[in-house]
Amino acid sequence: MTFPLYRRPGTVAFLDDDPAYLEMLADVMPRDWSVKLFIDPLDCIHHIQSEPARWEADAWRQQDMIDRARNGQALIPQILTYWAEDGNNRFDLTRILVVDYSMPAMNGLQTLGTLEDWPGSRILLTGQADEQIAVTAFNQGLIEQFIPKQSVDITRRLTDAIKRMLELPVRGQGQIWRATLSREQYALLCSPTIAPLLGALVQRQRWVEHVVIGTPFGVLGLDAVGQASWLQLEHRDNLRDLAELAWSQGIAAPDVDDIRSGRKLVDLELQLALNSGQPARLASAIALGAADTPLWGAVFTINPAVCPGSSKGYAAHLAALGDRELPE
Repeated sequence: MTFPLYRRPGTVAFLDDDPAYLEMLADVMPRDWSVKLFIDPLDCIHHIQSEPARWEADAWRQQDMIDRARNGQALIPQILTYWAEDGNNRFDLTRILVVDYSMPAMNGLQTLGTLEDWPGSRILLTGQADEQIAVTAFNQGLIEQFIPKQSVDITRRLTDAIKRMLELPVRGQGQIWRATLSREQYALLCSPTIAPLLGALVQRQRWVEHVVIGTPFGVLGLDAVGQASWLQLEHRDNLRDLAELAWSQGIAAPDVDDIRSGRKLVDLELQLALNSGQPARLASAIALGAADTPLWGAVFTINPAVCPGSSKGYAAHLAALGDRELPE
């Protein structure tokens, strides 16, 4: 297991020529998902085919931030600016497409075959007679999963499959952010002990989006109302240096001892990256593992003035979508 380096929500699209079935899917899918509904395969194809250029521009923007960081520009304020300037646009990009196989004008696989440049995940809904076709398509890598429509637990199976896919990074984005990490940092995120604990800690923050960076080492997260916070990560071997830095900045001796022992962390690097001019803050450290864990984490809030804000958060995106209605 590897902790995802970049995660964000996106749109889940459904294509089915049966309006009643499509309405059922719209009703049972979680309300915190961005959902689009299509009855006509050509309308769906036209919409999805309009997205690859936007995906490419978004990936270029992320790569440009990393290139600027190599030239000395701090990553954290760049990411906050990216989130603010992008607004809700990235949430509108389709992450997953669920397609019914049996449609009269164009079957599901024919539809998916027109979307070669689209980087999202594909789920095929099948009838009993279609399952061997679906197995072949899965083995050829044309779809990520197929689910029989006649399954008695179709809602649970489909919802679980989509949830798993939404947890995965978009193709290529993880590799972009991998470049910010050292080999040692990446190894920690791949640890079978640390990765699930880090995932649980991030989940408790109620972030809908996060990015892992290497300098400073940590996770920058954004919640549904556009408020960002910072999960600072420190290796055990770096605690002594962090304590000495804290001492040089006038942190009191008892707090310096707590930093050295892994009981507290201090956000000196965050304040430096933000060029905030604010005094450093301390927070209780969380051991990501057993007593001899090599990694500690601590969560720090970020001044709302430099965060995207509620109008550019995921909750605002969902509110703007309105009711889930079938296309006319």
